[in-house]
Amino acid sequence: MSPREVSSEADALKADALKKVRLLLLDVDGVLTDGTIIYNEDGSETKHFHVRDGLGIRLLMEAGIGVAIVTGRSSRALLHRCRNLGIEAIYDGVGDKGALIGRIEVRTGVSPEEMAFVGDDLPDLPLMHRVGVSVAVADADPAVREAADMTTALPGGKGAVREVCEAILKARGYWDKMKGKF
Repeated sequence: MSPREVSSEADALKADALKKVRLLLLDVDGVLTDGTIIYNEDGSETKHFHVRDGLGIRLLMEAGIGVAIVTGRSSRALLHRCRNLGIEAIYDGVGDKGALIGRIEVRTGVSPEEMAFVGDDLPDLPLMHRVGVSVAVADADPAVREAADMTTALPGGKGAVREVCEAILKARGYWDKMKGKF
């Protein structure tokens, strides 16, 4: 089998898995941001979010695919960003992300096999092992990239989430319709 045939076979397997995704779970620091945390003099926190990631999230939600946040930290900056994007399911301050899966399933009615999760670091591994599709951002910890079903070409906070959103929309046959809105 040539390298091209292997790549095509892998792409087909990824597309089949992504077709089933009804809920995208996202880590924040290192996924929706580049992992940099800035503390201002007053102790408030500043985060940088990529605008294309935001559009990808909105397109996914317009197509009827849910989006939820699962993060170990809490911040007002994140809450503002989620409010801006219309993300209502926010699980912040989570110590054991894998243990959260049952609660997410009950709240959303989506089985773990129909969920995808994008992570970047070791605390993400337990949840990555419990969902149907696990994704690592390009600059994720090597152990996370190794455990992932797929890895983005772009790093966290630099369009990786948009890449995942587009892949899901394309696999589900929604991309042309969403793109046609512009």
